[in-house]
Amino acid sequence: MDKIGQSEKTTQDRIVRLFQEELGYSFLGNWKSRSNSNIESALLTAYLKRCEIPDTQIDRTLDVLKRTATNYEKTLYEKNKEFYSLLRYGIPVKEEVGENTLTIPVIDWEHPTRNDFAIAEEVTVYGRAEKRPDLVLYVNGIALAVIELKSSTHSIGEGIRQSILNQRPEFIQDFFSTVQFIFAGNDTEGLRYGTIETKEKYFLKWKEDIEDVSRLQIDKYFLKLCNKERFLEIIHNFTIFDGGTRKLPRPHQYFAIKAAQKFVERKEGGIIWHTQGSGKSILMVFLAKWILEHNPKARVAIITDREELDKQIKKVFEQAGEKIYRTSSGQDLLKQLSQPMSRLLCSLIHKFGRRDVDDFNAFLNEIKNSTVVPQGELFVFVDEAHRTQSGKLQLLMKAILKTAVFIGFTGTPLLKKDKKTTLEVFGRYIHTYKFNEAVEDEVVLDLMYEARDIDQRLSSPEKVDTWFQAKTKGLNNYQKHELKKKWGTMQKVLSSKSRMEKIVQDIIFDFSTKPILSSEYGNAILVAGSIYEACKYYELFQNTELKNKSAIITSYNPSAGDIRTEDTGENTETEKEFIYKTYKNLLGTKSTETYEDDAKRVFIDEPVKMRLLIVVDKLLTGFDAPSCSYIYLDKSMQDHGLFQAICRVNRLDGEEKQFGYIVDYKDLFKKVENAVAVYTSEMDLTNATREDSEIILKDRLKTAKDKLENALEEIEMLCESVEPPKSLLHYIQYFCGNPEVSEELRDTEFRRASLYKLTANLVRSFSNICNELEEANFTTTEIERIRERVEFYRDLRETIRRASNEIIDLKSYEADMHFLIDHYIQADESRKISRFDDMALLDIIEKLGIAKAIETLPQAIQVDHEASAETIENNIRQKIIQNHLSDPAFYSEMSELLFSLIQRRKFEALNYETYLQSIAAIAMRVSKGQNDDLPKSLKSKGLRALYNNLGKNEELAQKIHSTILTEKPDGWKGNELKERVLKHALYKALDKNAEEVERIFKILVEQPEYE
Repeated sequence: MDKIGQSEKTTQDRIVRLFQEELGYSFLGNWKSRSNSNIESALLTAYLKRCEIPDTQIDRTLDVLKRTATNYEKTLYEKNKEFYSLLRYGIPVKEEVGENTLTIPVIDWEHPTRNDFAIAEEVTVYGRAEKRPDLVLYVNGIALAVIELKSSTHSIGEGIRQSILNQRPEFIQDFFSTVQFIFAGNDTEGLRYGTIETKEKYFLKWKEDIEDVSRLQIDKYFLKLCNKERFLEIIHNFTIFDGGTRKLPRPHQYFAIKAAQKFVERKEGGIIWHTQGSGKSILMVFLAKWILEHNPKARVAIITDREELDKQIKKVFEQAGEKIYRTSSGQDLLKQLSQPMSRLLCSLIHKFGRRDVDDFNAFLNEIKNSTVVPQGELFVFVDEAHRTQSGKLQLLMKAILKTAVFIGFTGTPLLKKDKKTTLEVFGRYIHTYKFNEAVEDEVVLDLMYEARDIDQRLSSPEKVDTWFQAKTKGLNNYQKHELKKKWGTMQKVLSSKSRMEKIVQDIIFDFSTKPILSSEYGNAILVAGSIYEACKYYELFQNTELKNKSAIITSYNPSAGDIRTEDTGENTETEKEFIYKTYKNLLGTKSTETYEDDAKRVFIDEPVKMRLLIVVDKLLTGFDAPSCSYIYLDKSMQDHGLFQAICRVNRLDGEEKQFGYIVDYKDLFKKVENAVAVYTSEMDLTNATREDSEIILKDRLKTAKDKLENALEEIEMLCESVEPPKSLLHYIQYFCGNPEVSEELRDTEFRRASLYKLTANLVRSFSNICNELEEANFTTTEIERIRERVEFYRDLRETIRRASNEIIDLKSYEADMHFLIDHYIQADESRKISRFDDMALLDIIEKLGIAKAIETLPQAIQVDHEASAETIENNIRQKIIQNHLSDPAFYSEMSELLFSLIQRRKFEALNYETYLQSIAAIAMRVSKGQNDDLPKSLKSKGLRALYNNLGKNEELAQKIHSTILTEKPDGWKGNELKERVLKHALYKALDKNAEEVERIFKILVEQPEYE
């Protein structure tokens, strides 16, 4: 039987045996007493001789390798990168001056088992100081991996830090110039891996065959990662030098590429769904390199839908050492595709279109019949652009690239409820890695949500009415109604100056009080509802401490033409004029692109100097800023866009950043909850077939075709009663009567309302299928007729609206309505209404009862039984989660009771009063932290926790309680030596059951009475 807390040497001996007996490495011995190198000349020479390399070439090869590994003028990163290139591609040598250069491979990548794999222990290295790595893995005499092991009672972090320290110039930095892997492990925490200059927080865990618990994790994952074939495969195909940082793959990236390789070999397209922030750009590099190396005829084109993503792709590939051509225009793109020169290129999806196209279908047919023939076997990577491509541009791209294989990369795939699914656009799923998996693997941070409400009220309704009447003299009732409808929308009301001032104050308060924002490490994004609102926010922030530390990033680019027709007189300022003036002031002499690039760079690299970015649509996808910790939502969003936006704050960034925080001013909780649920759900995605996508396509097209035909039939029935020959005059008479007689306009109002409604329905139905009319089995004649009729009814609607004077130029009222909203709508201070916030509901329930607790909720939640129920449930759930470690048995029981009650409420139509009684009972127990039927002798919380978690064995609980009080050293928590003393005492008291000791010990740590 293994001993608990066995020594590091015991672990080391076992690992050496594992490498020898199960992995097939030869053992070089204990090298403590010899001077060792990362290039063992004798071993490498023996390998090269076996490969029949002449002695002179061997000497030159050794000379090149050693000079590269010990180049004192270069950094470790530069030496390691240069050495890696020699390893991967071979060493160029000449026998004599003037002779051809030969390439000498020092590793046989194609036949891993033909290489000499070996392991040495206690490898003494003399640099500026003497150091001794526990284990070193050699391939053909070249040190490719360093391993530091720790005993089961010492942190794995110690081993990581030891290797990091060894890489410093004052120790044995040069030894790591050849190293590809750095491992650290122990028997309790398992194995971590990184490479040169990897920071401790970025050392990774492998994850594979998690159901296999037959051996310790460190053994299991050494067998996985150091298997000869995989060890060399990861070094060869999954290593990237990314702008000063060397990176190795995470497990999900490795397995995604392995799955994609099979699709590529079959020339089959598909989609890789990896959640936001999980490293899709690096995934593209790995796959593109593999395709281009394994298929000499292959070419790879990477397509995105945003300028900043296009730039980012080019940057990532170039930093990884890959030449990539970025197209400058659609014409340039087609030119590059028609010649074989650039094997790797990137482009915007929009470069497949032309801005001056009026008849898209004619243009599409022209493209289909064009002479542009892409050269080579083309693989097209599409990055988050499939939503753009589900429309016209996607048809164009596929028309141009008829023979290409399309592979989509996304964190938010199109799902069944979308107009067109990802399955239709790309085919089946190649690999999935969802948000909850990434959080569990610590690849991204979890998200914390907080809703805030800012109540608004009219300060003087009478003045508002008087102002409105004065400013709308001369308008008829319909025109006044249209004006009220536009400016009475929630969006306009919620953009009142008073409300926005409260939000600005709120954010400034957070920057003073929230730890991550008040430090120099964190910053935030504010999402505004429009460019106008973004500019208003920017102006307000200029009067705060964030002046000169905030910036606007929107799609707007000022041009004098923007305000040429904006003069409305009376010294008023329209929205466009305000936006134009704001941008001209903030840009100064800079171009918009330069201003935005500078702002983004400082935001990412120097967060203390750029605290807040105000955005509308840009930067909500594909923008990676690890320092971004908060996102403030003041824009209505949903589905893909919302999920992508909130994931801007989920990037890892050191110990200070524990979560990504979402602050919601738009009551988006249900949409946030739904978006997260959708993109974490366990759907069967990988078993879909091509036939499935064809069935989905047929079903969708049939439904869309039926809707279009019905919409056309309905509007034609409405217009059937128009008198022949159905001239313009006849249509006006039918829908308006005599437009100069107000009574006749009123009498025909119902007809006009029907026309407007049915026209909108027809246009909507047509737009859903307009690019796929042929696929929906409409004939050419039918398509021409449908297009003509849709255009006719669209024009008819506008004609009737103008004839009846039911159209209004809202531009001239814009400034006056802004004045009305800004001056007569007052906003209160923000209130937290988040279900995840600590509302002290459980304390209120315990002291005053369920009714009083509900009264403390915001009015909107009180009157909504569903909202009240969910608020209480989530407060209880939060308490259960927070306290679970202190008494797992009790809080697990409470969690099960809560889940059962929620299921009953949702699916059994549980009476609200009955539900309240049940939820109150659970809340009381959770708040107290104990059941009412506990033995009276259990007088402390710690004792009760022991009782609950020791099978409700009162005698044993008292025994352990007494042992703890008697044996615990002072200040034992957090002190490893003192913790071991207490564990030893528990080991005896629990009949030498080591697993039980560890389980109970975790509970003790959470009990204040045992400190």
